[in-house]
Amino acid sequence: MGPTRALPPRERRWLRWLPAALILGVFVLDLLTPRGIRVFPLLAAAPVLVAPWLSLAGTIATGGAALLAAVLLPLVRGRLPFGVDDIVPFSTFVTLTFLASVVNRLLARERRQLKNAREVAEALQRAVLPSPPGRIGPLAVAVRYEAAAREAAIGGDLYAIHSTPHGIRLMIADVRGKGLGAIRTVNALLGTFHEATLRAPDLPGVVRWLEERVQEAHVAEGGAGLETFVTAVVAEVSADGTTLRMANRGHPAPLLVHRGRTRPLEPCTPSLPLGLADLGAPNVLPDVPVDQYALPEGAVLVLFTDGVVEARDHRGVFYDPVPRLSRPLPPDPDHVLDALLTDLYRYTAEHLDDDVALLAIGLPHDTNGSRRV
Repeated sequence: MGPTRALPPRERRWLRWLPAALILGVFVLDLLTPRGIRVFPLLAAAPVLVAPWLSLAGTIATGGAALLAAVLLPLVRGRLPFGVDDIVPFSTFVTLTFLASVVNRLLARERRQLKNAREVAEALQRAVLPSPPGRIGPLAVAVRYEAAAREAAIGGDLYAIHSTPHGIRLMIADVRGKGLGAIRTVNALLGTFHEATLRAPDLPGVVRWLEERVQEAHVAEGGAGLETFVTAVVAEVSADGTTLRMANRGHPAPLLVHRGRTRPLEPCTPSLPLGLADLGAPNVLPDVPVDQYALPEGAVLVLFTDGVVEARDHRGVFYDPVPRLSRPLPPDPDHVLDALLTDLYRYTAEHLDDDVALLAIGLPHDTNGSRRV
């Protein structure tokens, strides 16, 4: 399954009830206060309050409902609603309703512009990122790309997977920054990874190709210091799908989901991100640590960018995907990613502050529960 924004943020429905609650609250407050105190000008806050959230018709309707309440309040208190003292408050009320309508239109135009810019960014992202088939060799494959709610820039998240004579090789990575510079690095890494997977005899060789390409991109961009680097996980699955070899370059640890339990595959030896490997000894690439794991039957390997673990709830607490995936789930990459994204959007109130890329692989089972190889 290709990249998709499967879970778009929904409008917060409780905000639609806020104007009614405000109007009712002011109505009750007016009935409870002494006759000499006038509270109905507070109703003018209703259309201003809903202007950023509702449509123009909704904003005007809220203003009309609030004005009706302002007319009814004096009648309930036993006096005429249009006395001399009411001219200024009512004029202010009408003026604020008009201004709320203007603000509503301006905000709606900005939202449309942002939406169009985000759609362009997502279309370019889909054009650059590969869309792998649902199955490669013995592996079922699923990918997702979720653009940040506040971003209209092109992100640096990427994934790739290729079947090679050396096994099935895959990568997930996150280029520092956004915009055209990031997308150029993404495009260069995808091309380098494709060539390296075919020509490099082992996983460290693939990583070295990528390391050199990032350093070349750094020089080409004319950067200095630590401006260009890429966190990445580069992995290789054996032809029969039972063994995983993995090199982690400063990236969030992938998760191995198996029979209701989830285990982060932390590297035994931490490594610097791509582009920073020669900090200790310039022009000398250090050894590439590679960890090896068994892929048990029915396991799903989930790789993701830091937009997942850096997502926060309303209290500012970071999201932890391990508890959500440590539940009974079908051993299917698509189901696992859908469950993860559903929980992530719930946790963040359907608002992501950074792009999220996910890649999941697993061995399909036939109807008798045996491996397909």
